[in-house]
Amino acid sequence: MSTTESSFDQTALCALPLEMRWSADRPLPVRPVRVPAAARRRSVGLEAAPWLRTGAAGEPFDFTAHVRRLCADMVAQCQALAHVDLSRLLFGMTQARTGRSYGLQARVTPLRFPRGALVRHRRGVSYCVQRYFVDGVEMLYLVTFCLPRFLDQPFDDKFVTLFHELYHIGPAFDGDLRRHGGRGDLHTHSKKEYDAHMAHLARAYLSNGADTDLHHFLRLDFAQLQHRHGSVLSVMVPRPKLIPVAVTP
Repeated sequence: MSTTESSFDQTALCALPLEMRWSADRPLPVRPVRVPAAARRRSVGLEAAPWLRTGAAGEPFDFTAHVRRLCADMVAQCQALAHVDLSRLLFGMTQARTGRSYGLQARVTPLRFPRGALVRHRRGVSYCVQRYFVDGVEMLYLVTFCLPRFLDQPFDDKFVTLFHELYHIGPAFDGDLRRHGGRGDLHTHSKKEYDAHMAHLARAYLSNGADTDLHHFLRLDFAQLQHRHGSVLSVMVPRPKLIPVAVTP
């Protein structure tokens, strides 16, 4: 199951830029997904069913584009996600360091503080989080997948993870996360019940006319995608940092 972290990287280095911008002149960095050094490479079961369409064989598989198109359809069909504006979500990956199947699968990082605030005051210091812009549009959330680990999960688990992360996005869509209050601020009082609700949303989506072509790639694991396409590519950006901007007298 995926994990969502509500806190930013606490490294506050004044040399870091307050804004990160990508455009046609400075495109988003795209990296190939690597097999972790200690992981065992599979040599059997690499041929996936030909009716599972993932794009032209021999051409690199664009994970970011595929997962974005799938999430757009999920948002369009699921009322619980109707508040999500995909144009302000930045999708990317973090490289798995081990071949273990457990651990981080995905996370959504909010690019605002609680209630959409741009600045937070703590112990006499004011902090802001780095702001991300793509083609002039400011992103409010960074959705990151741990690859290849995420792709090696069972099909149902992948879908539950997708709903898990998108559902964390606050209903106000102000750059903050959905908060339930109390002890279980992010996952309600019971993470087990939260995960069961995500599984219900996933089943409802799949049984209600979901475009199967959009999620064919989730029925292949990383080795199968790599075998078919030669490489798997994804956007890879640094996690936003907290930056001190002023000292409160």
